[in-house]
Amino acid sequence: MLALIRAFFQQRGVMEVETPLLSHAGNSDPGIAQFSTHEHDLWLRTSPEYAMKRLLAAGSADIFELGRVFRRGEAGHHHNLEFTILEWYRQGWSYHQLMDEVAALVRHCMPGVASLESRVRYRDLLLTHTGIDPMEATEQDLEKYIGSRGFEVPKLDRNGMLDLIISHFIQPQMQENKLNFVFDYPAEQAALARVRPDTPPVAERFELFLGRLELANGYQELRDWAEQRRRFELENHLRQHRGEAPVPLDERFLSALQSGLPSCAGVALGVDRLLMAIQGASSMSQVLAFPAERA
Repeated sequence: MLALIRAFFQQRGVMEVETPLLSHAGNSDPGIAQFSTHEHDLWLRTSPEYAMKRLLAAGSADIFELGRVFRRGEAGHHHNLEFTILEWYRQGWSYHQLMDEVAALVRHCMPGVASLESRVRYRDLLLTHTGIDPMEATEQDLEKYIGSRGFEVPKLDRNGMLDLIISHFIQPQMQENKLNFVFDYPAEQAALARVRPDTPPVAERFELFLGRLELANGYQELRDWAEQRRRFELENHLRQHRGEAPVPLDERFLSALQSGLPSCAGVALGVDRLLMAIQGASSMSQVLAFPAERA
């Protein structure tokens, strides 16, 4: 499968790169736990994103990377503490064009499978399946819906409850062997995506579900360095509010954004999950030679 992926990008003129596994800065996203090496104040990367964008800002061509990333506390049938990610960036493309290429890659790796495809806005997805308008619903509305489905309402913020609704009530209804793209997320779920000033504003972001399996997450990339710094600082504030230590911001990445990131769309795809789909596996441990418990 790794050979298939490399051949796909070679045919399309996308250059393979390698970026560091260890970084002097962490990931401020409070939803992602990470490993650090206290001896040298380094962090194991949770994604190659920041380093790859530094390459783009320095003038690289379109690039992709296949490599290991690390996330603490990630365990379960679809998770492992370390896993293989495929990340790539296309300059001058829209995130809709990138969705086309993501679909082409999956079909390249799974010929004859996943011929069906749907693309639906995040707002429409929630309205269709739950009757909830995610752009307008309050935390109380979400708590009420989750409770009405027989779930004990966990202590989650608004975005956490929206994620729970999708993972527990919508993903199980997604059709197997179908590429299900969901796009235009709430602005507060933008992460590193550009926000479009609609009414209400939306994050130009998409996720791909292959059947019920979450497979990829892509953005129309944010290029505004001041806005990115504001988001990082807000994430660290949320970390502290939850009793967690803030992480050092990646000043080299922010400096690269300030120098000028070309207009681009980028996406990260879980390679182990793609292999699960190809093999019809129910657990990531079935496609890893050494899952965490046997490493």
